[in-house]
Amino acid sequence: MNVLTLEELANAMPAGKVFAGLDLGTKTIGVAISDLGFTLATPRDVIKRVKFTKDVEKLLALLETERVGGCVIGLPINMDGSEGPRAQASRAFVRNVAPKSDMKFAFWDERLSTVAAERALLEMDVSRKKRAARIDAAAAAFILQGALDRLSSFSAG
Repeated sequence: MNVLTLEELANAMPAGKVFAGLDLGTKTIGVAISDLGFTLATPRDVIKRVKFTKDVEKLLALLETERVGGCVIGLPINMDGSEGPRAQASRAFVRNVAPKSDMKFAFWDERLSTVAAERALLEMDVSRKKRAARIDAAAAAFILQGALDRLSSFSAG
């Protein structure tokens, strides 16, 4: 299976490759990319969802262009720690992508990532229209940054 723990994903990362963070929404897929040192997540594109096959083609092409070796997928866990329909949809997305690619995935608890991204964009005084266009990529960056910070705490300790 293509789903690993975050630590396993980091250990399986090919040289010269980066991580991608994905925020899977019903209408869009937000994408963020790490640097080669795995310290900083940067928002990238937002893929408008049309149909699963086309969405995956666009996503895999983008991941190849960005030299991605592994993806951190935001898992929308409920505040009480349970998994609802959105978490199940995220797991199903990865299950359905797995046969189409040898990309490795790890899930990351994304609770409040969109709230944090929205707050950051508000603090930067980004207009409502631009916020709507950037929120999913910003949320993906928050998801990926959390995972990168967790990995750096393992290597520091």
